[in-house]
This record gives sequence, structure tokens and C-alpha cells, in this order.
Amino acid sequence: MSRRVGVILLVAAFLAAGTPASAAGISFIRDAEIENTIRAYATPLFAAAGLEESAVRVYIVRDRALNAFVAGGMNLFVNTGLLMASKSANQLIGVIAHETGHIAGGHLARTQDALRGASAATILATVLGAAAVVAGAPDAGLAIIGGGQKLAQSAVLKYSRVQEQAADQFALSVLDRTGQSAQGLAEFFGVLGDQEALLATSQDPYVRTHPLTRERIRAVEEHVRHSPHSAKPDAPIFSDMHRRMVAKLRGFIDPPARTFDRYPQSDTSIEARYARAVAHYRVPDIEPALAESDSLIRDEPNNPYFHELKGQILFENGRIVEAAAAYGLAVERLPSSALLRIGLAHPLIETGLPENIECAIGHLEKAVQTEPKNARAWRLLSIAYGRNDQLGLSTLASAENAMLTGRFADAEQMAKRAAKLLPEGSPGWLQAEDLARTAKRTLEKRGK
Repeated sequence: MSRRVGVILLVAAFLAAGTPASAAGISFIRDAEIENTIRAYATPLFAAAGLEESAVRVYIVRDRALNAFVAGGMNLFVNTGLLMASKSANQLIGVIAHETGHIAGGHLARTQDALRGASAATILATVLGAAAVVAGAPDAGLAIIGGGQKLAQSAVLKYSRVQEQAADQFALSVLDRTGQSAQGLAEFFGVLGDQEALLATSQDPYVRTHPLTRERIRAVEEHVRHSPHSAKPDAPIFSDMHRRMVAKLRGFIDPPARTFDRYPQSDTSIEARYARAVAHYRVPDIEPALAESDSLIRDEPNNPYFHELKGQILFENGRIVEAAAAYGLAVERLPSSALLRIGLAHPLIETGLPENIECAIGHLEKAVQTEPKNARAWRLLSIAYGRNDQLGLSTLASAENAMLTGRFADAEQMAKRAAKLLPEGSPGWLQAEDLARTAKRTLEKRGK
């Protein structure tokens, strides 16, 4: 993976997923550690809300604006700006609890129905357009929404006061049921209160789409005064996860000089060394980056994300065999992670060794079982199959990649070609036939 792709594309699993969602170049980030951190916070809340944890998809949006929202059914979008601005795990948990209330309450049903089944990029483009409308720029908003999406142009992602109060009450209920404090939600409301004093064009989107009232603030503060859980601190593991997530994001998104200023060499904490390792890698200055990552691994040899970071540093600097070894240790420690397996597969393929290519195919096949919509996995799988002389499967994987990246005519053509190369009636042949039909239907719907 290269760092030269429109946005700062971070460690191996720290990827932009697909194309930017708007002309502004806002994109998604894929990172195993950050996604697992949010999942760890959200899973107890989803369970308390009666939601199936695996049914709620979480997307990380690379945008400094303070925002989180649900759209298109059970899809939770969280901006990196919100993650980096949160002062504790509890603040972020409070926001997730509130958004869970919107999911459980079925709020914005008309908008959700319009977007249901749409891709995450389409949902984000629509919501970005809606936010522009709310901010008082309807022409810009409709331009974003209409940029090839043509979905829900009249829908504005803005909750009513009644819906906001209902989501608050739901959040307070699930926080109590999970034995967690609502203090973080109250603190977040304080941040929103400061935002409301700004002009609409300067406000973060969360304020524009989630109207704040004195009644809402008082209700949460009253709950904090009386809840038996209000003084309960975050679980230590949650605090550790939060500090590391924020440090990682700052290391990858902030200018390196700012990271070094925020995390000086005198700070020997895990999160400080983590941020500095990333910042050194981005300079690029490989030796101090490896020194910092090695110090992290010495302290926590079973942490998969530290091995992943080392693998990325090595891979981006041409040390392919060492990178594969580092990624291999990451996968050994977290074999359930499709993103880590994809990260490992890339250097394995680049070694050019037949046995490594076979191994890469195994990892990628497992990855696409878990993440069938991961375009990068299909692209790498196409390369690996090709180098292993499995031309039919290579062409099929290329067709899957084309479908996921919006190249539907290419997807149809390649799927038909794959069907001719694969044994009739085989699983691959059936997949190719289905993909060709799907691509054709998509093109017909778009009038092409």
C-alpha cells in the first residue's frame, strides 16, 4: 500500500475503502485496532439495546469535523475528528449510546429506507450533501447528493427534538443497564453547547443535525446526579484502548512535527511511543520508527497491532521478507482479523516465492469470506491467483474488484471471461455467472 493515495493511507489495515465520498475527498479508513476499539465500546450497548452486534456496520470517516451519525439502516459512521476530540472512552461511549438510540428507535425512517442497501460511499455522499443543505448551502448540498448518486435528495439528516430526547433517554437507559457512567455524554453536550454559539457555517455537523436544547442538557445532568454509576471510572482496558487509538490517529493524521511536540521524547508511555513511531515512519525516518516499534513489542510481545505497524514500516521501505515475518506475528496473535491477513498477503505476494504466494492465497480467501466487500483483498487475490497460474479465479477476483470499485462494465466483461475459463458448474463458475448478471442489472438501472 502506498501513502500517496489522495488521503494519508496509514498502516497496512489503515486503508481508504473505495473512492472518496464527495468532491471534498473525504474517505473511509480501515484499521483493525480502531475498528476493534469501537466494537469493544459498542458491543455491550448493542446487546443491551437488543441489537445483533454483527448486524451493525461501523465505518470510520476520515474527516476532522466532530460528527457521528446512523444512516441507511444499521450503519454507524464515526468521524476521526470525533475520535481524536474525545477526552475519554466514556465520552465516546456516550455518543455511541445516543446513536444506538436512533438505530433502535427507527428514527429518520424515510431517509433510512431511501438509503437502505446503498454503498457506504453513497450514504456518506448523500449525508454530506444533506449537511450542506442544513448549513444553508442548498446548491452545494444538492450538487454533492446529485453527483452520480441521485438518492434521497429531499432527505435531510436532521433529527427532531423529540427524537433527540428519545435517543438521550435510550442512551441513559443502556448506559445504566451496562453499568457505565453517563458523565461522558454530559461532557460531550458541553462541547456541543460551545459549538452552538458559533455561526452555522462554522459549526461541526453534529450540532446541525442533532439539535441541542436546555431540556436535553438538564435531563442528562439530572440523570448523572442520581445514577449509581455516575462516579464509576472507565474500565482500565477501555482507557488504554482509547489513549492508544487517539495517539495512533494523531500520529497518522497530524503533521509529524505536531505529534513530536505533543508526545516528546521524555514521554515514555505506550501511547507516546506509538504516536512517535508512526510520525517517524511518515517523515520518513525508518530507524527511529523501528526503534520505537521494537520498544513497544518488547513491552507487549502479544499485541498484534505493534507487529502490524512494524510490518508496515518495513514493507514501505522495501524490506519485504522482514515485513512478511512481522505481519505473520500479527496474524498469529489475532487470526480472526481479515485486515491483518490482507496486510500479510501483500508482502508474501511481493516475495515472488511460489510457497509464499500459495500462503497469501490462503489468507486472502479467508479474508474475503469475512469481508466479501473488501476491494483491496480481491485485487491482491487476483494478483496471487494470476501468479499461481489460476487464470479463471484471477479473472473472477478482478471482476469482484471492479464491481466493488464501481466499474460495472468491466465487472460484467471480466465475469463473463472468468465463466469461460472456469469449469462449468464449479463454485467459481456459479459466482462468475451471478456476478455478470448483477453487473448487467446495475448498468441497466443506471441507463448505461
